[in-house]
This record gives sequence, C-alpha cells and structure tokens, in this order.
Amino acid sequence: MDVKTAIETRHSVRRFSDKPVTREQLNECLEAARLAPSACNSQPWHYIVVDDPNVKENFCKEAFSGVYNMTVWAAKAPVLVAVVSDRGNFTSRIGNFFRDTEFFLVDQGISGEHFVLRAWELGLGTCWIGWFNSDKAAKFFHLPKGKKIEHLFAVGYPAEGEKPSILHGRKKLEEIVSYNTYK
Repeated sequence: MDVKTAIETRHSVRRFSDKPVTREQLNECLEAARLAPSACNSQPWHYIVVDDPNVKENFCKEAFSGVYNMTVWAAKAPVLVAVVSDRGNFTSRIGNFFRDTEFFLVDQGISGEHFVLRAWELGLGTCWIGWFNSDKAAKFFHLPKGKKIEHLFAVGYPAEGEKPSILHGRKKLEEIVSYNTYK
C-alpha cells in the first residue's frame, strides 16, 4: 500500500475482531512512530503497549470510568497503546515559550500519525482516543510527576463489516486552502 492510499483509506476503527496482534506488528508501528520528526529532535514521546489482557482490563476500568465511560468500547480492542508526553528538550521548550505553542503535542501528533498509517498498511485498524481519565491512567502506570498520557490508540484487526462512518466526511480543498492571502 502506498502512502496516498493509506491516507485516503484509513479510518477510525471502533469494532475489532478477536484476531491477535503480534508484537512484531506492534514493533513495526512503533518503529514508524520513532522515525517521526520533532522540534529540535526532542522526540517527546514514550509509548506504553498494553497487550496483556489482565493489565488491559484493569487499566480500562480506571481510564474509562465515570464520565469517560462512553469510551469503554476501546476495552474490546486487542491492544491499547498509551502515549506519554515529555515536554521536550531545553531548546524546544524555549520555542514553546516564545511561540506560545506546545510543540511536544504537535510532535506527538506527527509520531502518532506515523503509527496509525503503518498499522493501516499492516492491515490493522486504530482509533485515536482522547476521551479517558488521564489522571487515573497516569496513576495506573505510576508515571513520574510531569508526565501525562496525552492520548491512547486502540489497535486490532477491524471486525467484519467495519467501515468508516458517513458522518466523518471531509471539507472540500477550496474550503481549507487559500493562496497568498487568508480568506
């Protein structure tokens, strides 16, 4: 699958088959994420792969509790991947300050997109999850002070008949692009 096809066909998957995901496949995705560019080469990410069913079950009880219960469907994914943030190196933090931009989040987005596109190429579905209890998630993994799980990926083979939602159409190019002026 070429990059263009992966970009055009990849969609969020929220229903997964029971087929297991191998560590080899996960490592392929993680290697793609590792190779992502980042501000000042700070590489402000750490990936926690949750593929043990017992650990995943206990983690999901914490992360998807209370108001975050609407995301409990992710517990059925064979694998969850937590992305832990790092504020970046000294140089990138200076850039954050002067530009009032959290470059480490941009960098994690780039790395994450590398992950999900490689997963799609390997036949795996993913869903990028931001609706979870990040405090309980951090506590579950005993993260040090200053670290936060910014987002999760549900990972697995799409269930039979899983297809993109028609509600998630995209704007036309002319709606999001202008040349030489803002309109």
